[in-house]
Amino acid sequence: MISALNRLVDLVEEHLTEEFDVDAFAGTLGTTEYHLRRMFSSLAGMPLSEYVRRRRMTVAAAEVVRSGDDLLSIAIRYGYGSTEAFGRAFRSVHGVGPGDVRRDGGPLRTQAQLRFRLTVEGSIPMDTRIVDRPAFRLAGHAARVPLIHHGVNPHVQQHITALPAQEHLRLKSLGDTEPAGLLQVCDDLDPDATEGRELTYLHGVAVGADTSVPTDLDSIEVPAGQWAVFRTAGSYPQALQQTWAATATEWFPSNPWRLRPGPSLVAVLDRDADFSTATCELWLPVEPA
Repeated sequence: MISALNRLVDLVEEHLTEEFDVDAFAGTLGTTEYHLRRMFSSLAGMPLSEYVRRRRMTVAAAEVVRSGDDLLSIAIRYGYGSTEAFGRAFRSVHGVGPGDVRRDGGPLRTQAQLRFRLTVEGSIPMDTRIVDRPAFRLAGHAARVPLIHHGVNPHVQQHITALPAQEHLRLKSLGDTEPAGLLQVCDDLDPDATEGRELTYLHGVAVGADTSVPTDLDSIEVPAGQWAVFRTAGSYPQALQQTWAATATEWFPSNPWRLRPGPSLVAVLDRDADFSTATCELWLPVEPA
């Protein structure tokens, strides 16, 4: 995977002035665009699309300063149909417009070309098991919320606390298959895992594929497949988020598995009354790499 990501970085450089087919490239490596984008985002700390934009504007800035070409020609060369669109992209990276940079020579913010290297430190114990599950359903209350990488997500917290206590008990009574108990479900997450991008969050339980779901509940169909299950314990949600990050930096690069599209699930096995610490299981849909 590390070599694949470095080849992807090289491909970005080769196609800075044009779009390229990430899905086709992933296929040549025997992996998927979904897994490639998720691993890039997790390890680089930014989505692939953001890295491409930063690199394009880094190189374009040199042309703005040194080239005698008009700004429209430079904009078109880097895939923008107008100087306005090019200016917005340029300003989002450098903080100033291309006209200002041409006049003043700066300021410029450079995005260096990335190079991935794997250092497995084992700082996060990876207590993992692989399970094969038949198709099942997730039933509960869903909401669209923005992705937040660190700390408590206030939108998720508000969604859960708005449910009456008896509704939590009702949901628990409906669950009849693994993973057991009340679940924190994230679905429709974009492959780049862009912070702030909306996803579907469902507070609910797992039920068998043939179990009828009450009409007042939302449901998500989950196809049969394999899952990597990571157990984590400690301060909540920090320990869980650290384990989630370590799956990308340590576990996936060291094991013959890759992510497949599907919801990620968190089962809370035990917790303090104030939820300051918890023991959880993180379920990620996987397939052989």
